[in-house]
Amino acid sequence: NFDRGPVVPTTPLVTFLECVQETALATFGQKDFDPKLYVDLSLKSNLSTTVTAFHKLPRNATGSVLVPDFKEFLHEYFDGVGDDLVYAEPPDFVPEPDGFLPKVKNPQVRAWALEVHALWKNLSLRVSGSVLNRPEFHTLLPLPRPFVIPGSRFTEFSDVEDIFFFSNVKALLASKMYMTAKAIVTNLISLIDTYGYVLNCARAYCTNRSQPPIFSAMVYDIYNRTGDLDLVKKALPALLKEHQFWNSGIHKVNVQEDHGRNHTLKLPEHEDKAHASKHLNAYEKEQFYRELASTAESGWDFSTRWMRNTSDFSTLAITSILPVDLNIFILKMELDIASMAQIVGDNRTAESFLKAAQARKQAINSVFWNEEKGQWLDYWISNGTSSQECRRWKASNQNNNAFASNFVPIWIDLFNSDTCIVEKVRKSFQSSGLLGAAGIATSLTRSGEQWDFPNGWAPLQHMIVEGFAKSGSQEAKSMAQDIVMRWINSNYVAYKETGAIHEKYDVEKCGDIGGGGEYIPQTGFGWSNGVVLAFLEEFGWPKDLKIGCNWVMHCGDEL
Repeated sequence: NFDRGPVVPTTPLVTFLECVQETALATFGQKDFDPKLYVDLSLKSNLSTTVTAFHKLPRNATGSVLVPDFKEFLHEYFDGVGDDLVYAEPPDFVPEPDGFLPKVKNPQVRAWALEVHALWKNLSLRVSGSVLNRPEFHTLLPLPRPFVIPGSRFTEFSDVEDIFFFSNVKALLASKMYMTAKAIVTNLISLIDTYGYVLNCARAYCTNRSQPPIFSAMVYDIYNRTGDLDLVKKALPALLKEHQFWNSGIHKVNVQEDHGRNHTLKLPEHEDKAHASKHLNAYEKEQFYRELASTAESGWDFSTRWMRNTSDFSTLAITSILPVDLNIFILKMELDIASMAQIVGDNRTAESFLKAAQARKQAINSVFWNEEKGQWLDYWISNGTSSQECRRWKASNQNNNAFASNFVPIWIDLFNSDTCIVEKVRKSFQSSGLLGAAGIATSLTRSGEQWDFPNGWAPLQHMIVEGFAKSGSQEAKSMAQDIVMRWINSNYVAYKETGAIHEKYDVEKCGDIGGGGEYIPQTGFGWSNGVVLAFLEEFGWPKDLKIGCNWVMHCGDEL
Protein backbone atom coordinates (compact mmCIF):
# COMPACT_ATOMS: atom_id res chain seq x y z
CA ASN A 1 0.00 0.00 0.00
CA PHE A 2 2.90 2.35 0.65
CA ASP A 3 4.95 1.20 -2.32
CA ARG A 4 7.22 4.01 -3.48
CA GLY A 5 8.91 1.92 -6.13
CA PRO A 6 11.84 -0.48 -5.93
CA VAL A 7 14.94 0.01 -3.83
CA VAL A 8 17.41 1.04 -6.52
CA PRO A 9 21.12 1.86 -6.60
CA THR A 10 21.71 5.60 -6.33
CA THR A 11 24.69 6.13 -8.69
CA PRO A 12 26.40 4.29 -11.59
CA LEU A 13 29.34 3.52 -9.28
CA VAL A 14 27.04 1.92 -6.70
CA THR A 15 25.38 -0.15 -9.44
CA PHE A 16 28.76 -1.41 -10.57
CA LEU A 17 30.06 -2.10 -7.06
CA GLU A 18 26.99 -4.25 -6.38
CA CYS A 19 28.07 -6.39 -9.35
CA VAL A 20 31.57 -6.58 -7.87
CA GLN A 21 30.00 -7.55 -4.55
CA GLU A 22 28.02 -10.42 -6.13
CA THR A 23 31.10 -11.67 -7.97
CA ALA A 24 33.12 -11.55 -4.72
CA LEU A 25 30.50 -13.70 -3.00
CA ALA A 26 30.51 -16.21 -5.85
CA THR A 27 34.32 -16.25 -5.94
CA PHE A 28 35.26 -16.27 -2.26
CA GLY A 29 32.16 -17.93 -0.81
CA GLN A 30 30.03 -16.99 2.19
CA LYS A 31 32.68 -17.61 4.86
CA ASP A 32 34.02 -14.29 6.20
CA PHE A 33 32.22 -12.45 3.39
CA ASP A 34 31.48 -8.82 4.32
CA PRO A 35 29.24 -7.20 1.68
CA LYS A 36 30.06 -3.71 2.94
CA LEU A 37 33.70 -4.15 1.98
CA TYR A 38 32.96 -4.07 -1.75
CA VAL A 39 30.49 -1.19 -1.92
CA ASP A 40 32.98 0.97 0.00
CA LEU A 41 35.76 0.55 -2.58
CA SER A 42 37.22 3.61 -4.34
CA LEU A 43 38.30 3.65 -7.98
CA LYS A 44 41.89 4.15 -9.08
CA SER A 45 40.85 5.10 -12.63
CA ASN A 46 37.62 6.09 -14.33
CA LEU A 47 34.53 3.93 -14.07
CA SER A 48 34.28 2.94 -17.74
CA THR A 49 37.84 1.57 -17.79
CA THR A 50 37.22 -0.40 -14.59
CA VAL A 51 33.91 -1.80 -15.89
CA THR A 52 35.56 -2.93 -19.11
CA ALA A 53 38.30 -4.74 -17.19
CA PHE A 54 35.69 -6.33 -14.93
CA HIS A 55 33.70 -7.75 -17.84
CA LYS A 56 36.86 -9.21 -19.38
CA LEU A 57 37.47 -11.40 -16.32
CA PRO A 58 36.98 -15.09 -17.25
CA ARG A 59 34.06 -16.69 -15.40
CA ASN A 60 32.67 -20.14 -14.90
CA ALA A 61 28.99 -21.10 -15.12
CA THR A 62 28.24 -19.90 -11.57
CA GLY A 63 29.62 -16.42 -12.26
CA SER A 64 32.70 -16.89 -10.10
CA VAL A 65 36.21 -15.84 -11.11
CA LEU A 66 39.44 -17.59 -10.23
CA VAL A 67 40.54 -16.24 -6.87
CA PRO A 68 43.99 -15.04 -8.06
CA ASP A 69 42.43 -13.25 -11.06
CA PHE A 70 39.82 -11.50 -8.94
CA LYS A 71 42.34 -10.46 -6.28
CA GLU A 72 44.59 -9.01 -8.99
CA PHE A 73 41.65 -7.09 -10.46
CA LEU A 74 40.74 -5.62 -7.08
CA HIS A 75 44.34 -4.60 -6.43
CA GLU A 76 44.84 -3.02 -9.85
CA TYR A 77 41.62 -1.04 -10.12
CA PHE A 78 40.64 -0.13 -6.53
CA ASP A 79 42.22 1.62 -3.58
CA GLY A 80 42.05 -0.14 -0.25
CA VAL A 81 38.97 0.29 1.92
CA GLY A 82 39.51 3.28 4.18
CA ASP A 83 41.98 5.01 1.85
CA ASP A 84 39.35 7.70 1.25
CA LEU A 85 39.65 8.71 4.90
CA VAL A 86 42.58 10.31 6.71
CA TYR A 87 43.32 10.80 10.38
CA ALA A 88 42.25 14.10 11.89
CA GLU A 89 43.74 15.16 15.20
CA PRO A 90 40.87 16.41 17.36
CA PRO A 91 41.73 20.07 18.02
CA ASP A 92 40.13 20.10 21.46
CA PHE A 93 41.44 16.81 22.85
CA VAL A 94 43.61 16.93 25.97
CA PRO A 95 44.60 13.83 27.96
CA GLU A 96 42.80 15.01 31.12
CA PRO A 97 40.46 17.98 30.63
CA ASP A 98 39.79 20.46 33.41
CA GLY A 99 36.65 19.47 35.28
CA PHE A 100 36.55 15.98 33.76
CA LEU A 101 34.06 13.66 35.54
CA PRO A 102 34.14 15.46 38.92
CA LYS A 103 31.79 12.90 40.52
CA VAL A 104 34.17 9.99 39.84
CA LYS A 105 36.16 9.65 43.07
CA ASN A 106 37.45 6.08 42.72
CA PRO A 107 41.01 6.26 41.26
CA GLN A 108 40.65 2.88 39.49
CA VAL A 109 37.45 3.96 37.74
CA ARG A 110 38.91 7.36 36.95
CA ALA A 111 41.99 5.80 35.32
CA TRP A 112 39.74 3.63 33.15
CA ALA A 113 37.54 6.59 32.22
CA LEU A 114 40.63 8.46 31.02
CA GLU A 115 41.54 5.48 28.83
CA VAL A 116 38.05 5.53 27.34
CA HIS A 117 38.33 9.30 26.87
CA ALA A 118 41.63 8.75 25.01
CA LEU A 119 39.83 6.60 22.43
CA TRP A 120 38.45 9.76 20.81
CA LYS A 121 41.89 10.27 19.24
CA ASN A 122 41.64 6.90 17.46
CA LEU A 123 38.12 7.53 16.16
CA SER A 124 38.56 10.97 14.59
CA LEU A 125 38.80 11.14 10.77
CA ARG A 126 38.06 13.40 7.81
CA VAL A 127 37.45 12.72 4.12
CA SER A 128 40.56 12.70 1.94
CA GLY A 129 41.37 15.29 -0.71
CA SER A 130 40.55 12.71 -3.37
CA VAL A 131 36.92 12.54 -2.23
CA LEU A 132 36.62 16.31 -2.47
CA ASN A 133 38.41 16.56 -5.84
CA ARG A 134 37.04 13.43 -7.59
CA PRO A 135 33.79 12.49 -5.83
CA GLU A 136 32.73 10.26 -8.74
CA PHE A 137 35.54 7.83 -7.79
CA HIS A 138 34.07 7.24 -4.33
CA THR A 139 30.91 6.13 -2.60
CA LEU A 140 31.99 8.18 0.41
CA LEU A 141 30.25 11.57 0.43
CA PRO A 142 32.27 14.77 0.87
CA LEU A 143 31.76 16.38 4.29
CA PRO A 144 33.02 19.77 5.44
CA ARG A 145 34.36 18.87 8.89
CA PRO A 146 36.22 16.04 10.66
CA PHE A 147 34.05 13.50 12.44
CA VAL A 148 34.04 10.69 14.98
CA ILE A 149 33.41 7.19 13.62
CA PRO A 150 31.90 4.22 15.46
CA GLY A 151 34.93 1.97 14.85
CA SER A 152 35.89 -1.36 13.21
CA ARG A 153 33.95 -1.93 9.97
CA PHE A 154 31.98 1.30 10.46
CA THR A 155 34.53 3.72 9.12
CA GLU A 156 32.49 6.65 7.90
CA PHE A 157 30.40 9.43 9.30
CA SER A 158 26.81 8.62 10.25
CA ASP A 159 27.33 4.92 9.57
CA VAL A 160 25.18 3.57 12.34
CA GLU A 161 22.43 6.05 13.12
CA ASP A 162 21.59 9.36 14.72
CA ILE A 163 21.39 7.60 18.08
CA PHE A 164 25.14 6.93 17.73
CA PHE A 165 25.83 10.64 17.40
CA PHE A 166 23.46 11.51 20.22
CA SER A 167 25.41 9.22 22.57
CA ASN A 168 28.69 10.54 21.19
CA VAL A 169 27.73 14.17 21.65
CA LYS A 170 26.79 13.51 25.28
CA ALA A 171 30.20 11.97 25.88
CA LEU A 172 32.13 14.59 23.91
CA LEU A 173 30.53 17.18 26.14
CA ALA A 174 31.67 15.16 29.16
CA SER A 175 35.16 15.16 27.61
CA LYS A 176 34.96 18.95 27.16
CA MET A 177 35.40 18.49 23.39
CA TYR A 178 32.92 21.12 22.35
CA MET A 179 34.50 21.86 18.96
CA THR A 180 34.34 18.20 17.95
CA ALA A 181 30.71 17.97 19.05
CA LYS A 182 29.82 21.07 17.02
CA ALA A 183 31.62 19.62 13.97
CA ILE A 184 29.24 16.64 14.10
CA VAL A 185 26.31 19.07 13.96
CA THR A 186 27.90 20.96 11.05
CA ASN A 187 28.25 17.75 9.04
CA LEU A 188 24.66 16.75 9.76
CA ILE A 189 23.44 20.18 8.66
CA SER A 190 25.37 19.67 5.42
CA LEU A 191 23.58 16.37 4.78
CA ILE A 192 20.17 17.85 5.56
CA ASP A 193 20.83 20.85 3.30
CA THR A 194 21.71 18.49 0.44
CA TYR A 195 19.25 15.63 0.89
CA GLY A 196 16.53 16.94 3.19
CA TYR A 197 17.25 14.60 6.09
CA VAL A 198 20.07 12.85 7.94
CA LEU A 199 21.23 9.86 5.92
CA ASN A 200 21.61 6.31 7.19
CA CYS A 201 25.31 6.67 6.32
CA ALA A 202 27.51 9.12 4.47
CA ARG A 203 27.81 6.91 1.39
CA ALA A 204 26.24 7.25 -2.05
CA TYR A 205 24.27 4.05 -1.50
CA CYS A 206 22.55 5.63 1.52
CA THR A 207 21.26 8.80 -0.13
CA ASN A 208 17.76 7.29 -0.37
CA ARG A 209 17.72 6.10 3.26
CA SER A 210 16.97 8.05 6.39
CA GLN A 211 17.64 7.14 10.00
CA PRO A 212 16.08 7.81 13.42
CA PRO A 213 15.80 11.59 13.89
CA ILE A 214 17.82 12.50 17.01
CA PHE A 215 19.59 15.52 15.48
CA SER A 216 17.58 18.05 17.49
CA ALA A 217 18.61 16.44 20.78
CA MET A 218 22.29 16.87 19.90
CA VAL A 219 21.90 20.55 19.06
CA TYR A 220 19.87 21.20 22.20
CA ASP A 221 22.36 19.39 24.45
CA ILE A 222 25.30 21.34 22.99
CA TYR A 223 23.44 24.62 23.46
CA ASN A 224 22.57 23.79 27.07
CA ARG A 225 26.25 23.06 27.78
CA THR A 226 27.87 25.89 25.80
CA GLY A 227 25.22 28.57 25.34
CA ASP A 228 26.22 28.80 21.66
CA LEU A 229 23.34 30.83 20.19
CA ASP A 230 24.95 30.93 16.73
CA LEU A 231 24.83 27.11 16.59
CA VAL A 232 21.09 27.17 17.29
CA LYS A 233 20.52 29.80 14.60
CA LYS A 234 22.53 27.73 12.12
CA ALA A 235 20.80 24.45 12.97
CA LEU A 236 17.19 25.62 13.21
CA PRO A 237 16.53 25.88 9.43
CA ALA A 238 17.94 22.36 8.97
CA LEU A 239 15.74 21.06 11.79
CA LEU A 240 12.66 22.56 10.17
CA LYS A 241 13.63 20.93 6.89
CA GLU A 242 14.14 17.53 8.54
CA HIS A 243 10.82 17.84 10.38
CA GLN A 244 9.10 18.57 7.07
CA PHE A 245 10.59 15.36 5.64
CA TRP A 246 9.31 13.28 8.56
CA ASN A 247 5.86 14.82 8.22
CA SER A 248 5.55 14.23 4.48
CA GLY A 249 2.72 12.08 3.16
CA ILE A 250 4.89 8.99 2.65
CA HIS A 251 5.32 8.65 6.41
CA LYS A 252 1.82 9.47 7.64
CA VAL A 253 -0.72 6.96 8.89
CA ASN A 254 -4.06 8.00 10.38
CA VAL A 255 -5.51 5.91 13.21
CA GLN A 256 -8.98 6.56 14.65
CA GLU A 257 -9.93 5.88 18.28
CA ASP A 258 -13.20 4.19 19.20
CA HIS A 259 -14.77 7.53 20.10
CA GLY A 260 -13.87 8.96 16.70
CA ARG A 261 -10.76 11.06 17.28
CA ASN A 262 -8.12 10.76 14.54
CA HIS A 263 -4.35 10.58 15.21
CA THR A 264 -1.49 10.91 12.71
CA LEU A 265 1.61 8.81 13.36
CA LYS A 266 4.78 7.91 11.48
CA LEU A 267 5.99 4.85 9.61
CA PRO A 268 9.61 3.94 8.77
CA GLU A 269 10.38 5.09 5.26
CA HIS A 270 11.07 2.79 3.01
CA GLU A 271 20.70 -7.68 0.72
CA ASP A 272 19.80 -10.78 1.51
CA LYS A 273 19.25 -13.11 -1.45
CA ALA A 274 19.16 -16.32 0.58
CA HIS A 275 16.12 -15.10 2.52
CA ALA A 276 14.63 -13.41 -0.55
CA SER A 277 14.68 -16.74 -2.39
CA LYS A 278 11.83 -17.89 -0.13
CA HIS A 279 9.57 -15.46 -1.95
CA LEU A 280 8.08 -16.89 -5.11
CA ASN A 281 7.89 -13.95 -7.49
CA ALA A 282 9.83 -10.82 -8.36
CA TYR A 283 7.33 -8.50 -6.67
CA GLU A 284 7.58 -10.37 -3.36
CA LYS A 285 11.37 -10.34 -3.54
CA GLU A 286 11.41 -6.61 -4.25
CA GLN A 287 9.10 -6.01 -1.30
CA PHE A 288 11.43 -8.05 0.90
CA TYR A 289 14.41 -5.93 -0.18
CA ARG A 290 12.37 -2.84 0.72
CA GLU A 291 11.71 -4.30 4.16
CA LEU A 292 15.46 -4.89 4.58
CA ALA A 293 16.25 -1.30 3.62
CA SER A 294 13.59 0.12 5.94
CA THR A 295 14.80 -2.06 8.81
CA ALA A 296 18.31 -0.68 8.31
CA GLU A 297 16.81 2.81 8.57
CA SER A 298 15.22 1.94 11.91
CA GLY A 299 18.59 1.26 13.56
CA TRP A 300 17.28 -2.11 14.77
CA ASP A 301 18.74 -4.26 12.01
CA PHE A 302 17.74 -6.94 12.63
CA SER A 303 15.18 -7.99 15.23
CA THR A 304 12.10 -10.16 15.69
CA ARG A 305 10.41 -6.88 16.53
CA TRP A 306 9.86 -6.43 12.79
CA MET A 307 8.86 -10.01 11.85
CA ARG A 308 5.34 -11.39 11.47
CA ASN A 309 6.78 -14.82 12.28
CA THR A 310 9.60 -14.45 14.80
CA SER A 311 11.28 -17.64 13.58
CA ASP A 312 11.29 -16.64 9.88
CA PHE A 313 13.54 -13.76 8.81
CA SER A 314 11.81 -13.56 5.42
CA THR A 315 8.64 -12.29 7.15
CA LEU A 316 10.17 -8.86 7.90
CA ALA A 317 7.29 -6.38 7.72
CA ILE A 318 8.53 -3.13 9.26
CA THR A 319 6.60 -1.04 6.74
CA SER A 320 3.41 -2.36 8.36
CA ILE A 321 4.43 -1.22 11.85
CA LEU A 322 4.07 2.08 13.66
CA PRO A 323 7.16 2.06 15.93
CA VAL A 324 6.96 3.61 19.37
CA ASP A 325 10.51 4.98 19.37
CA LEU A 326 10.36 6.64 15.92
CA ASN A 327 7.32 8.64 16.99
CA ILE A 328 8.97 9.50 20.31
CA PHE A 329 12.02 10.83 18.46
CA ILE A 330 9.79 13.03 16.31
CA LEU A 331 8.01 14.28 19.44
CA LYS A 332 11.41 15.13 20.94
CA MET A 333 12.28 16.95 17.72
CA GLU A 334 9.12 19.04 17.96
CA LEU A 335 9.76 19.92 21.59
CA ASP A 336 13.39 20.83 20.84
CA ILE A 337 12.44 22.98 17.85
CA ALA A 338 9.87 24.79 20.00
CA SER A 339 12.49 25.47 22.68
CA MET A 340 15.16 26.62 20.22
CA ALA A 341 12.70 28.78 18.27
CA GLN A 342 11.84 30.51 21.53
CA ILE A 343 15.57 30.96 22.27
CA VAL A 344 16.08 32.84 18.97
CA GLY A 345 12.87 34.87 19.42
CA ASP A 346 10.71 33.10 16.84
CA ASN A 347 7.59 32.83 18.99
CA ARG A 348 5.27 31.88 16.12
CA THR A 349 7.33 28.79 15.30
CA ALA A 350 7.66 27.95 18.99
CA GLU A 351 3.88 28.05 19.48
CA SER A 352 3.27 25.99 16.34
CA PHE A 353 5.65 23.22 17.40
CA LEU A 354 4.37 23.13 20.98
CA LYS A 355 0.90 22.59 19.55
CA ALA A 356 2.21 19.84 17.26
CA ALA A 357 4.01 18.19 20.19
CA GLN A 358 0.88 18.14 22.32
CA ALA A 359 -1.07 16.53 19.46
CA ARG A 360 1.64 13.90 19.01
CA LYS A 361 1.75 13.17 22.74
CA GLN A 362 -1.99 12.53 22.63
CA ALA A 363 -1.57 10.28 19.58
CA ILE A 364 1.24 8.32 21.24
CA ASN A 365 -0.80 7.71 24.36
CA SER A 366 -3.94 6.81 22.40
CA VAL A 367 -2.35 4.40 19.92
CA PHE A 368 0.69 2.97 21.75
CA TRP A 369 -0.06 3.12 25.49
CA ASN A 370 -1.30 -0.10 27.09
CA GLU A 371 -2.72 0.62 30.52
CA GLU A 372 -2.75 -3.01 31.60
CA LYS A 373 0.92 -3.61 30.76
CA GLY A 374 2.16 -0.13 31.69
CA GLN A 375 4.13 0.11 28.43
CA TRP A 376 3.93 1.77 25.03
CA LEU A 377 3.58 -0.95 22.38
CA ASP A 378 4.36 -0.94 18.66
CA TYR A 379 1.21 -0.96 16.54
CA TRP A 380 0.65 -3.19 13.49
CA ILE A 381 -1.35 -1.65 10.67
CA SER A 382 -3.42 -3.82 8.39
CA ASN A 383 -2.72 -4.21 4.69
CA GLY A 384 -5.09 -3.39 1.89
CA THR A 385 -5.84 0.27 2.62
CA SER A 386 -4.27 3.42 1.23
CA SER A 387 -1.89 5.63 3.22
CA GLN A 388 -4.52 8.39 3.36
CA GLU A 389 -7.34 6.17 4.63
CA CYS A 390 -8.07 6.27 8.34
CA ARG A 391 -7.70 2.99 10.22
CA ARG A 392 -9.85 2.09 13.21
CA TRP A 393 -7.70 1.45 16.31
CA LYS A 394 -7.75 -2.14 17.55
CA ALA A 395 -6.20 -3.37 20.78
CA SER A 396 -5.27 -6.62 19.04
CA ASN A 397 -2.94 -4.69 16.70
CA GLN A 398 -0.57 -3.78 19.53
CA ASN A 399 2.55 -5.94 19.74
CA ASN A 400 2.47 -7.33 23.28
CA ASN A 401 6.03 -8.70 23.20
CA ALA A 402 8.57 -7.05 25.49
CA PHE A 403 11.16 -4.80 23.80
CA ALA A 404 13.39 -2.15 25.31
CA SER A 405 11.77 0.32 22.90
CA ASN A 406 8.50 -0.07 24.84
CA PHE A 407 10.11 2.05 27.57
CA VAL A 408 11.87 4.71 25.44
CA PRO A 409 9.02 7.26 25.90
CA ILE A 410 10.07 7.68 29.54
CA TRP A 411 13.11 9.53 28.13
CA ILE A 412 10.83 12.47 27.23
CA ASP A 413 10.07 15.07 29.91
CA LEU A 414 6.37 15.08 28.96
CA PHE A 415 6.25 11.51 30.30
CA ASN A 416 8.94 11.34 33.00
CA SER A 417 7.42 14.38 34.73
CA ASP A 418 4.14 12.49 35.25
CA THR A 419 4.58 10.68 38.58
CA CYS A 420 1.64 8.35 37.99
CA ILE A 421 2.97 7.25 34.58
CA VAL A 422 6.51 6.85 35.93
CA GLU A 423 5.35 4.51 38.68
CA LYS A 424 3.34 2.36 36.28
CA VAL A 425 6.24 2.18 33.83
CA ARG A 426 8.77 1.46 36.60
CA LYS A 427 6.76 -1.46 37.92
CA SER A 428 6.18 -2.75 34.41
CA PHE A 429 9.89 -2.51 33.60
CA GLN A 430 10.85 -4.35 36.78
CA SER A 431 8.55 -7.26 35.91
CA SER A 432 9.24 -7.24 32.15
CA GLY A 433 12.22 -9.62 32.29
CA LEU A 434 14.36 -7.21 30.25
CA LEU A 435 16.77 -6.25 33.04
CA GLY A 436 19.63 -8.73 33.17
CA ALA A 437 22.73 -9.06 35.29
CA ALA A 438 24.62 -6.65 33.00
CA GLY A 439 21.96 -4.28 31.70
CA ILE A 440 18.77 -4.02 29.66
CA ALA A 441 18.13 -6.67 26.99
CA THR A 442 16.78 -5.48 23.66
CA SER A 443 14.05 -8.15 23.62
CA LEU A 444 13.20 -11.47 25.28
CA THR A 445 13.49 -13.53 22.08
CA ARG A 446 16.71 -15.48 21.54
CA SER A 447 16.68 -15.36 17.73
CA GLY A 448 20.34 -14.99 16.83
CA GLU A 449 19.66 -11.48 15.51
CA GLN A 450 21.72 -8.74 17.08
CA TRP A 451 18.79 -6.58 18.20
CA ASP A 452 17.31 -9.40 20.26
CA PHE A 453 18.08 -11.26 23.50
CA PRO A 454 20.60 -11.39 25.11
CA ASN A 455 22.17 -8.32 23.55
CA GLY A 456 22.11 -4.94 25.24
CA TRP A 457 22.87 -1.74 23.36
CA ALA A 458 24.31 1.42 24.90
CA PRO A 459 21.82 4.01 23.52
CA LEU A 460 18.83 2.10 24.87
CA GLN A 461 20.43 1.90 28.33
CA HIS A 462 21.10 5.62 28.10
CA MET A 463 17.58 6.74 27.17
CA ILE A 464 15.78 4.55 29.70
CA VAL A 465 18.20 5.42 32.50
CA GLU A 466 18.02 9.14 31.72
CA GLY A 467 14.24 9.05 31.75
CA PHE A 468 13.96 7.29 35.12
CA ALA A 469 16.74 9.44 36.60
CA LYS A 470 14.98 12.69 35.63
CA SER A 471 11.66 11.60 37.16
CA GLY A 472 10.43 12.68 40.56
CA SER A 473 10.20 9.09 41.79
CA GLN A 474 12.92 8.00 44.21
CA GLU A 475 12.22 4.36 43.31
CA ALA A 476 12.73 5.16 39.61
CA LYS A 477 15.94 7.07 40.36
CA SER A 478 17.27 4.11 42.36
CA MET A 479 16.43 1.76 39.52
CA ALA A 480 18.30 4.03 37.08
CA GLN A 481 21.36 3.85 39.35
CA ASP A 482 21.09 0.08 39.50
CA ILE A 483 21.04 -0.17 35.69
CA VAL A 484 24.08 2.12 35.51
CA MET A 485 25.97 -0.08 37.97
CA ARG A 486 25.24 -3.22 35.97
CA TRP A 487 26.20 -1.62 32.66
CA ILE A 488 29.38 0.11 33.83
CA ASN A 489 30.67 -2.95 35.67
CA SER A 490 30.14 -5.14 32.62
CA ASN A 491 31.80 -2.63 30.27
CA TYR A 492 34.75 -2.31 32.63
CA VAL A 493 35.34 -6.06 32.98
CA ALA A 494 35.01 -6.65 29.22
CA TYR A 495 37.47 -3.82 28.58
CA LYS A 496 40.02 -5.23 31.01
CA GLU A 497 39.68 -8.70 29.47
CA THR A 498 39.75 -7.67 25.78
CA GLY A 499 41.42 -4.27 25.72
CA ALA A 500 38.45 -2.77 23.86
CA ILE A 501 35.04 -1.18 24.21
CA HIS A 502 32.44 -3.18 22.29
CA GLU A 503 29.45 -2.42 20.11
CA LYS A 504 27.03 -4.48 22.22
CA TYR A 505 27.08 -6.62 25.34
CA ASP A 506 25.48 -9.83 26.56
CA VAL A 507 23.31 -8.75 29.48
CA GLU A 508 22.96 -12.27 30.91
CA LYS A 509 26.46 -12.21 32.35
CA CYS A 510 28.66 -9.37 33.53
CA GLY A 511 31.66 -8.84 31.26
CA ASP A 512 30.37 -10.81 28.28
CA ILE A 513 30.25 -9.15 24.87
CA GLY A 514 27.28 -9.44 22.51
CA GLY A 515 26.99 -11.50 19.35
CA GLY A 516 24.68 -12.56 16.56
CA GLY A 517 23.59 -10.57 13.56
CA GLU A 518 24.88 -10.10 10.04
CA TYR A 519 28.52 -9.27 10.81
CA ILE A 520 31.27 -9.96 13.32
CA PRO A 521 30.74 -7.99 16.58
CA GLN A 522 32.61 -4.70 16.40
CA THR A 523 34.95 -2.85 18.70
CA GLY A 524 35.72 0.81 18.95
CA PHE A 525 33.06 1.69 19.74
CA GLY A 526 31.69 5.21 19.63
CA TRP A 527 28.31 4.91 21.28
CA SER A 528 29.46 2.48 23.96
CA ASN A 529 32.36 4.80 24.83
CA GLY A 530 29.88 7.64 24.85
CA VAL A 531 27.42 6.08 27.26
CA VAL A 532 30.18 5.01 29.66
CA LEU A 533 31.41 8.60 29.91
CA ALA A 534 27.90 10.07 30.02
CA PHE A 535 26.90 7.71 32.85
CA LEU A 536 30.05 8.45 34.82
CA GLU A 537 29.56 12.18 34.41
CA GLU A 538 25.95 12.07 35.58
CA PHE A 539 26.16 9.41 38.28
CA GLY A 540 29.84 9.41 39.24
CA TRP A 541 31.51 6.63 41.24
CA PRO A 542 32.25 6.80 45.00
CA LYS A 543 35.82 6.37 46.18
CA ASP A 544 35.14 3.24 48.21
CA LEU A 545 32.79 1.52 45.76
CA LYS A 546 34.57 -1.35 44.01
CA ILE A 547 34.16 -1.97 40.30
CA GLY A 548 33.91 -5.40 38.71
CA CYS A 549 31.53 -8.32 38.38
CA ASN A 550 31.44 -9.06 42.09
CA TRP A 551 29.90 -5.74 43.05
CA VAL A 552 26.99 -5.65 45.46
CA MET A 553 24.75 -2.61 45.77
CA HIS A 554 23.09 -2.46 49.18
CA CYS A 555 19.77 -0.87 49.93
CA GLY A 556 20.27 2.86 50.45
CA ASP A 557 23.60 3.01 48.58
CA GLU A 558 23.94 5.89 46.13
CA LEU A 559 26.33 6.50 43.28
